[in-house]
Amino acid sequence: QLYREARECLTLLSQRLGSQKFFFGDSPASLDALVFSRLAPLLKAKLPNGKLQQHLKSLQNLCNYCTSILSLYFPWDRGESHLPPHPLGLGQPVPPDQLAEAEEDPHKRRKQLLSVLVGLAAMLGYAFLSGIVSIQRGSVGPAGRQPIALEEEEEEE
Repeated sequence: QLYREARECLTLLSQRLGSQKFFFGDSPASLDALVFSRLAPLLKAKLPNGKLQQHLKSLQNLCNYCTSILSLYFPWDRGESHLPPHPLGLGQPVPPDQLAEAEEDPHKRRKQLLSVLVGLAAMLGYAFLSGIVSIQRGSVGPAGRQPIALEEEEEEE
C-alpha cells in the first residue's frame, strides 16, 4: 500500500508540473526545493527495491525536472567530472592541484589545536560562571583526614 501511495504521489506531482520548468512558473520556489530533495535521491541512488525508482523514471517530466535543477544549481555534478565544489561556495570546481595545496596546509594542526583549546576554555568558563564547578581551598592534613565541606556545613546546622 505504501508503494501504491508513493506511485500515486509521483503521478500527481508529474501532472501538477506538466510541461513547466518549475512548479510555480519559470523560477524555483520552496516547493521546488522540497520536491527536488525527495526526487533526486530516489532518481539517482541505487536502491534494493527499484519499483518506485522505475515509476519515477517513467515520468519523463519529473526526470527532466531533476536533471535541469542538477545542471543549473550543481554544475560540477554532471558525472563527467568528480571535482568537489569550490570551498567558498562560489559554484566553481577546484582544480586538483589547488585542492592538494589546500589539503597540505602547514598550519592545519595548529588551527585544529587552537580551536579545541578555545572550545575547552569556553566550556570551562561557562561551568565556573554558572556554578556547575567551583573551587574550594582547604588545608590538607594527614592522609585520610582532609576536611569535607559537606560535613562542615552539617555541623554548623
